[in-house]
Parts: sequence; C-alpha cells; structure tokens
Amino acid sequence: MPYQISPDSGLDVDADNVEYLKDHVSTPDRWVLNFGPQHPATHTTLRVVLELDGERIARCTPHIGYLHSGFEKLGEHHDYNQYVCTISRMDYLSPIVNDIAWHLAVEKLLGVGLTPRAMVVRTILSELGRIQNHLLCVAAAALDLGGFTGFLYGFNEREFIYDIIEYVSGQRFHPDWTRVGGAWRDLPDDEVFRRMVRSFIDERLPRAVKDMETLLNRNRIFTDRLEGVGQISREDAVAWSLSGPVARASGVRRDVRKSDPYLCFAPNWDGEGAEPVRFSVPVSGEGDCLARYLVRLEEIRQSAAIIAQLIDRIPKGPMNISVDAKTNTPSKGDVYGSIEGTIQLFEIHMHNRGWDAPIGECYHAVESPNGELGYYIVSGGGRCAWRARTRPPCFLNYSVMPKLIEGHLLSDLVAVIGSINVIAAELDR
Repeated sequence: MPYQISPDSGLDVDADNVEYLKDHVSTPDRWVLNFGPQHPATHTTLRVVLELDGERIARCTPHIGYLHSGFEKLGEHHDYNQYVCTISRMDYLSPIVNDIAWHLAVEKLLGVGLTPRAMVVRTILSELGRIQNHLLCVAAAALDLGGFTGFLYGFNEREFIYDIIEYVSGQRFHPDWTRVGGAWRDLPDDEVFRRMVRSFIDERLPRAVKDMETLLNRNRIFTDRLEGVGQISREDAVAWSLSGPVARASGVRRDVRKSDPYLCFAPNWDGEGAEPVRFSVPVSGEGDCLARYLVRLEEIRQSAAIIAQLIDRIPKGPMNISVDAKTNTPSKGDVYGSIEGTIQLFEIHMHNRGWDAPIGECYHAVESPNGELGYYIVSGGGRCAWRARTRPPCFLNYSVMPKLIEGHLLSDLVAVIGSINVIAAELDR
C-alpha cells in the first residue's frame, strides 16, 4: 500500500527510507508507491517508483529491475560461437533474432560472408521472430488491461512458431542455432520446413490477427485506455534515441532493414543481382499507446509478406561457408569424408585454433522487434572478444518512461509499460 509522508505523520521508517524519501518526494503531502516488481504488469522484474498527487503521477523513477546476469561480461570469456547461448537469453520473446544479430556482427568483424541459402533462411527466421515477439506484446497488452481472450488469440499462435524453431534448431525456446558463417546444422528437410511456414503465414496467422482486431480495435474499453495515453512527439522520440515500433508510432521513418540493409534486405544479396525483398514500414503520427499497438499489428502483416516472398526461393547448396575459411565447424560429411574437415574440427575444438580474428572493432545492428539491436565488438585477436557491448532497444525505450507517464493517472501506467514492451533481460548491464 502507498504511504503518506508529512512532517507529523508519525510514520515509523528507518534511516535509509528517510534519506530516500528526501530525494524522491518533492512535497510532503504526496504519496510514494512502488509499482512492481510484484505487480503482474511488471512481470516480476521491473520496479517503478511513483510520486502520486492523488491518483495522478507527478514523478516517475524507473529502475532497471531484478534480472541481472552480467551478460556483457560473459562475452569476454566465451568464444564467438559459445556466446550465442547467452545472446539468445537477452530478448527471450524472440531469441532467434538475437542469435542472428550477434553472428552478423561477428562475421563483419572477421570478414566472413554467408551462402545465399544461409541468408534466405536467416531472413525467414528473423521475421518469424518478429511475429513471435509482436504477438506476445499485443496479447499481453490486452491481458494487462483485462482482455484475457485477446491474450489467448496471440499466445496460442506463438506455439506454432516454436514448432518451426524446434524443427530447425532442435530447441523450442532458445535455439542457439547460428554459427560463424552459417548454422550448427542445415534444415532437416526443405519441403517440410516450407510446408510448416506456409501453413502458419497463410492459414493460422491471418485468422489470429483478424480475431485480435475484431476483439480489440473497436472495443471502447480497450481503445479508451490507450488513445491519447503515453504520447511522445517525433522530435522527442529522436532526442531520446528511441527506435522500433515506439519511434515509428511517433512518425520516425527509420528501419534498419531500409537504412542499413542486411541479409535479403540488401540489394544483390546473393552476389548475382538479386533484388531485396519488398515491404512497407508502418508509421503513425499519433505517438500514443494505441498507435504503438496498431504499428505492431501492421508489422506482423509486413513480416508475413517478407516470408512469403522468400519461402519458395530457398536456394540449394551449403548452409555454411567452405571449410577452407577455417572459422566454422565443418559438416559431419566433411569430417568423415575428408582429411581437411577432420583436421579443421580437431583444431577448432581440441587445439583452440581456427579463429583468425583481427585486432580491431566493429559495430553491426539489425532491426529487432523492439528496435535497433546492435553489437559493438572490440577484438584483441583471440578467440573471445576483448569487449562485447550490446545496444539493446529496450534499455533506451524504457528510459523514456517518465516522459510518457508523468501527468497521467496511475491506472495508465499498465498501458504504457505494455505499449513499449520492456524485456527485462535487455536492461541488464
């Protein structure tokens, strides 16, 4: 329960609380409320300290929560392939996107290319990850505002994406599938993979999106809780370095897939003149919670359209770059069928050789479901990064919480948190 602080309140608090309240309560007749981490809308990880004037929020101090694992420090002790197991646990709503982003950065550092097959499959999986993330975001936003049925519509479809990820990588939740120059294994069967993806984007996903729109888009209870709440202008969104749907809902026309294209978003991605995939970047000018919800719904459709352009164009050939590159684990066929493959496997896993990382630094970013996800790698020439810095979109998007919520009612906080989709593991420092 909140408590009131005044000079003669008689409240029995310890010395630490007194000092904290001196710093955080600007007037003696206001209330201080800890919102989270126990509150369901904060997912047991976030803490927001609020200063209330009645039911109106006069001041908001977000804390980055209780999910700290030293993710970046681990990057200095794991090699460039091992670290993918840590990376996938940052944004745990779409871990395959993290895997792809990390290894694109490593491949840029090492000067390693990708086969056309790896590019297409990575692009399809990254867009499935975007759909996976957005489905839970809009579903949980409905749940936090009392729409449990909307949650079921979105959450149920994510299970079929997990089936696809499990088929590709062998794991449902944290695939850890990518490796330098490719993946730890190829698709088990192209036709089965194509059939699973087609069934999802052509049949299941459109029906789920339509159900959510029918339930929520004209629901007065839902829209009244979002419209005009948590607004931020285009200029402020740029000044706060926001990205992803949060920025695009405020009119910022920036998408890393367009501004700094990678994989199949880049022209001539296969080296033979292939055109980049076509898609639109949904943008709104309202900048409120409702706009962020609608932008994510449209991004789900655009991701499905991207997948539809590529699913029948998966090239034949190897998933990994040639074993002569000396940076990737050779296939089982190369290990058992050639002396070069056997030596390469032995050097990488037994003698800790095989890496030729240059001394230098690089930065590479992708458009993750929540915005610009980038990795800045400093290499000392060894098997591990000297420094592996993450640019997580949620960390920057969460920093704007005070601006979004101050002046609104306490009940609006749930809507704002849900609209920016804070993933606590991305806040880890």
